[in-house]
Formats: sequence, structure tokens, C-alpha cells
Amino acid sequence: MKDETKLKAAFGIGAIGKDMVYALSSGYVLYYYQDILGMSATFVGAVLMAARIFDALNDPLMGILVQKTHSKWGRFAPWIFSGTVLNAVVLYALFKAPDLSAAGLLVYFPIVYVLWGVTYTMMDIPFWSLIPTLTVSGKDREEMSVVGRTCAGVGNAIVTVGTPLIVKMLGSGTERTGFGRYALIVAVLFVIFEWILVRRLPKGEAVQEKKSEAVTVRSMFHSLFHNDQAMVTALTIILVNSALYITSNLILYFFKYDLGGSDWQNAYTVFSTVGGASQILGMMILYPLLRKKWSNTQIFRLCLLAAIAGYGILLGTTFVVAELKVGELLVPAFLVFAANGILTILTTVFLSNTVDYGEYRSGRREESVIFSMQTFVVKAASGFAVFICGIGLDAIGIEKVQSTDAIIGLRLLMTIGPIILLFVALLFFVKKFRLTDDYAAQISEELKEGRHETEVDSASE
Repeated sequence: MKDETKLKAAFGIGAIGKDMVYALSSGYVLYYYQDILGMSATFVGAVLMAARIFDALNDPLMGILVQKTHSKWGRFAPWIFSGTVLNAVVLYALFKAPDLSAAGLLVYFPIVYVLWGVTYTMMDIPFWSLIPTLTVSGKDREEMSVVGRTCAGVGNAIVTVGTPLIVKMLGSGTERTGFGRYALIVAVLFVIFEWILVRRLPKGEAVQEKKSEAVTVRSMFHSLFHNDQAMVTALTIILVNSALYITSNLILYFFKYDLGGSDWQNAYTVFSTVGGASQILGMMILYPLLRKKWSNTQIFRLCLLAAIAGYGILLGTTFVVAELKVGELLVPAFLVFAANGILTILTTVFLSNTVDYGEYRSGRREESVIFSMQTFVVKAASGFAVFICGIGLDAIGIEKVQSTDAIIGLRLLMTIGPIILLFVALLFFVKKFRLTDDYAAQISEELKEGRHETEVDSASE
């Protein structure tokens, strides 16, 4: 029990460092290269989208490499730590762009960003694959998912809340200098946190307690496309995360150019603090309370509706209130971020359950391959969202900061898009998702008895 607690704590620490890095990249790349370095927002968005297409091949292949790895440190530890070190170096290079010409930046940015995606995948896939590998029961998975996602939310909140003010302080008012120094700090913390996790992982075969058969690229895609619930979960994750990333990429522009003022960083920090605290509150307090009365699928639907309501209130507030203050935005911030915190836990739980579901139907257990989808779909959502944001920023002419049309366009872009995506996610989930709590528990019991779907069907006949 003591070792399990230490393992969960180390997993949570690793999640904090991992999501600090991801939050910095996903939330500030567009702002750094467009607003600070002066690149076209559409070009930056196109690069991110293209990088996600590349990851469509890279991520599943990484899942295969993890499954085929056999070492005295286990399957996961070598990839987690080596990927962390490489990604930390590339992260610094991403936010410490050298003084290049406009043409030079057009070459530098795509190369560095693709490298960032590749190295992040190296550690992210084995990281989340630990959940179904080190846990057996549905309850254990929920607990591990709550720890991982809650701590990931903490890491995300740290960067989301503090970046503008810290960058301003570190750069003495010069954002470009501040971002470089801040990226270095985050990169070093990332390496330290993942080292703590790796040292706590069981060694050798203990980590490989649930072995998977070796898979080929062909069999991998076969398993993915024949696990209908994994595909449903993956598509739902894309829709939900796209909504969030649209907001996270545009909220900086909203505070800088809409609310404005010399202290816009302070207003942004207040808003982000409430949002981050709401996300953690949703994970640690609200979800356990709701779970006592409702099923995971019911909670998921409720949270989608709450997030939609939050965006609707935010949109209405921006047009109804003549002189916006940060205080008027805190209620929608709570609804959106608290709901998102719970949604991230549930999507991880659902994806973990699809590992059992896939084994139940096919007899093959492929947790690394299934969890490679989580890395891919989250990054795909980020790329899609930034691409939409880039096109939108150029279309509304955000550089014309005094333009009323640009400000109205920014408000609509920041809210209407997420509302549509979340509504589609709700309809799709209600219609297609059938891996309920009871069904997942039934599958788990059948697998404990060594039975699979075809055997159960034969027995029932």
C-alpha cells in the first residue's frame, strides 16, 4: 500500500511537469511567433496542423516501439526519460528563436516544432500507458486517472496563470527575452519531475506484468479501427479539446486587445487563476461528489452542457456589459474550466476502459497502441484549433487593435466555435458511446476469468 501511494505521487509529479511543458507549447506558440516575432498567424496555424498530420503516423508507431521494448528498466522508463530530456532541449529552442530574417523564421519554426512534437510523443505515450498496465480494477484506474489528470491540471494551471506576468518580469518588460528564460526554467523542472517518476517505477518485468503480443503496423491499424469505442472516445476528445484550445489561444488576445490597459497581464492572471482553480476543484472535489450519485456517462453529458452554458454566458457578457471588468468573466470561467477538468478525467477513464474492451473483443491487449491515440488526438485538436485561430486572427485583422469589427470578431471566434464543437461532441457521444460503467465492469470480470467475447457468446448459446 505504501509503495502504491508513492507510485501514485510520483505519477502525479510527472504529470505536473509534463503538462507544464504542453501548456507552454500549446497555449503560447501562436502568440510568441505571431504577436511577438511578427509571423503570419495563418502560417503558424498551418505549420501546427501539418505537424499533427505527421504525428498521425508518428504517434501509433511510437506505441508499437513501446510495446516491443524489453529492458531491465521495463518498457516505459527508458522512453519516458529519454523523451523528456530531448523534449526539454527542443522546448527551449522553440521559445528562444535566434535573430533571423523573416525567411529564416519560416524555415526555423517548422523544423523545431516538428522536433518538439516527436520528442514529446516519445515520453507521453508510455506515460499514459502506465495507467492500464499498473492497475487492474476499474476503481484503481479511476484513482490513477484522477491523480494524473488532477496533477496535469495543476501543471497546466501553473503555466497558464503565471506565464504573462513571469515573462514580463524575467524579460524586464521585453516579452521575447522573457519567454526564452521562462522556457529554460520550465524545461529544467520537466526533467527533474520525470526523473522522480522514473526512479519510482517498478523495474524490469514488474512493469510488464500485463504483456501484450508484438504488433505490426498493419495489425495496429486493424486493432484501432476495429475498437469502435476507442475511436468514439478519440473523436470526442478531439472535439472537446479543440473547443478548449481555441479559447486558450485566443484569451491572451482578448485580454490584451479587448480589455486592454497597461495592466492586462494582471487581469489575465486573475481570470486564469480562477479558471485553473476551478479546473482542479472540478477534478478533486466536484467529480468525486458527482460520482457518488451518477455514472461516468451521465457526468460527462452534464459537463458538456455546463461548458456550453459557460461559453454562452461569456459571449452574452461581452456584449451586454459596456465596460468589461475581469470580475464579470469569472462565472463563465468557473463553468468552462471546472467542466473541462472533469471531462479530462473521464476521457482518460473511458480510454483506459477501451483497452479492456479491445482485449475482450479481439484477445489482444494493446494499451500502448490505444493510448498513442490520446497523444495524437490531443495534439490533433491543438493543431486544428490553432489553425482555426490563425485564419481567424488574420481574417478579423487583429493587428488593427482599435477596430471595433476586429474586437467583435475576436469575441465571436472565441465563443461560437467552442459552443458548436461541444454541442457536436454531446450529440456524437450520446449516440455512439456504449461503454457504460456496468458494461466496463462486466468486461473486466470476464477478462479476470480468462474469457473473451466470442467465448461468452458461445456459452450463452
